[in-house]
Amino acid sequence: MEPSELRRAVEAARATASELGLQVDEVVVIHNSDRVALRLVPCGVLARVAPSGQLADSEFEVEVAHRLAGVDAPVAELDPRVAPRVHVRGTFAISLWTYYEPVGSEIAPADYADVFERHHAALRRIDLEAPHFTDRVAVALRDVNNRERSPELCDSDRRFLSDTLSVLSTAISADSAGEQLLHGEPHPGNLLNTKRGPLFVDLATCCRGPIEFDLAHAPEDVAKHYAGADHDLTHRCRALNWALFSAWRWRRDDQMPDRDHWRAEGLNRVRAAVGRRGPG
Repeated sequence: MEPSELRRAVEAARATASELGLQVDEVVVIHNSDRVALRLVPCGVLARVAPSGQLADSEFEVEVAHRLAGVDAPVAELDPRVAPRVHVRGTFAISLWTYYEPVGSEIAPADYADVFERHHAALRRIDLEAPHFTDRVAVALRDVNNRERSPELCDSDRRFLSDTLSVLSTAISADSAGEQLLHGEPHPGNLLNTKRGPLFVDLATCCRGPIEFDLAHAPEDVAKHYAGADHDLTHRCRALNWALFSAWRWRRDDQMPDRDHWRAEGLNRVRAAVGRRGPG
């Protein structure tokens, strides 16, 4: 968010929490992109604040978290002192979560795989309507194939990304033996090491697909410790994930910090991943 919008987001979170009886003496910005994560002190809340245009995504995330809390999933929990809902204030959608102080060092591959297996098991225990991973690919293709949505993407890179997204999506759908609910984007930034153990955050990306689609977001050694993982399929999913990441960076309205660097790096990662395993 731009500085002026960020200030309004901070005040919206502060006012919402205060009206709900939570003490807020200080607000610390934890993460700032198209939506922000704010630590509210001393009440121990993490407020996730999104533009009201993302209200549906915020409500979906709260619903996912609410259901997973009932099956002991290793996920960050909503704040138990308030109702599990999204609060709309002005132009912002605000959800309130428990704040977890990060502890320890990097999560070891075996521990990462263990929390994956427990999370996937919990996801199999809930009944939830969620998009398929190919729906995400379709959105990316819409942006890549529309010059107005991605005006700075050159023709050769546009063709490369479009072909890669289409071919890999089809191949992964054909090769996967089974599908289930997934986290959707369980990269290391979305797995916190806490006193309760590793916990997944950012649940709005929940979708359906093969477990390898999730595994492909983690460091490469993690899949080696996940029982029954198809390693060839994981490599294809990793290439697809980099293609999706690259497609988002070329959107006209993308707000990721250091976007120009990640535009070039994303394309390089896609080419390396495709070259490693072939396009299909």
